[in-house]
Amino acid sequence: MKPSCVVFAYHNIGVTGIDCLLRAGFDIRLVVTHRDNPDENIWFDSVSGLAKRHGITVITPDHPNRPDIVASLEKLAPQWLFSFYYRYMLSEEILAVPERGAYNLHGSLLPKYRGRAPVNWAVLHGEPETGVTLHRMVAKPDAGAVVDRQAVAIADNDTAQEVFLKLAPAAQTLLQRCLPKMLAGNFSLQPLDLEQGSYFGGRTAADGRIDWSRSAWEIHNLVRAVAPPYPGAFFDTQGCRIYLLGSYYRAEAAANTQGGTCIYCENGQFHADCADGKRLRILRLAVAGKNLLQEDFHRLFGERLVIQ
Repeated sequence: MKPSCVVFAYHNIGVTGIDCLLRAGFDIRLVVTHRDNPDENIWFDSVSGLAKRHGITVITPDHPNRPDIVASLEKLAPQWLFSFYYRYMLSEEILAVPERGAYNLHGSLLPKYRGRAPVNWAVLHGEPETGVTLHRMVAKPDAGAVVDRQAVAIADNDTAQEVFLKLAPAAQTLLQRCLPKMLAGNFSLQPLDLEQGSYFGGRTAADGRIDWSRSAWEIHNLVRAVAPPYPGAFFDTQGCRIYLLGSYYRAEAAANTQGGTCIYCENGQFHADCADGKRLRILRLAVAGKNLLQEDFHRLFGERLVIQ
């Protein structure tokens, strides 16, 4: 008889997780996922689509912890429960259903970056690496003992999306390594020391506002952490909102020897001189949804936009 499970999943990691479970021989009795939000940029693969192609029952409740859903899970009596980038906390009643435990795949090297948007936070803080962690689920978020981790490197100019795309192969490697051991009962759990990490909440579009008193490296990290498909980094000046939707950092000295912060065009490329005397190359500058060309910039702001 195949090992049985139910899966809560979304996003590319959810697709990867379900694929790995099927390849490992699991009988997936139910997939719980989210309806796509029409206000969100859906750039990732569909969990619902994959499950339906495999004939797996799919539900998309607004809240997963309803008594009727708990009752349905109890009736299905899965041996295992897995959560792959599902966005809601699961109740203790749900976590108690599977006889062999509930396990979550989190997008960081726990205990670092517990909570929401772990990839974006890791890029924002200029981390050189992140990864995925498979851990036991408990009532407290991302706090259960660890089965295993798989690291990925973050290059200085990787965007959050580029890092996220590295996580799916890392998740596949991790699950292919762990699932056979878990099925055989040949694995150990390593308790988490939560004092060695921090919990981070979700991010909103307003969190993309640029503080120009920060260093070029810090501003670059914000730009790449919220670059498209996320809403983007921005600041307001002269009655308009300007978006920096891509940047490149290589610790260059600022061109403005008198100090101060400003944006200008040099040899056909936009740059920002920052408060620490370093400059960023701006890969994409936009106003009112339109990418600015050099002539657009000069018409709006002149040769140089001084940022107060």
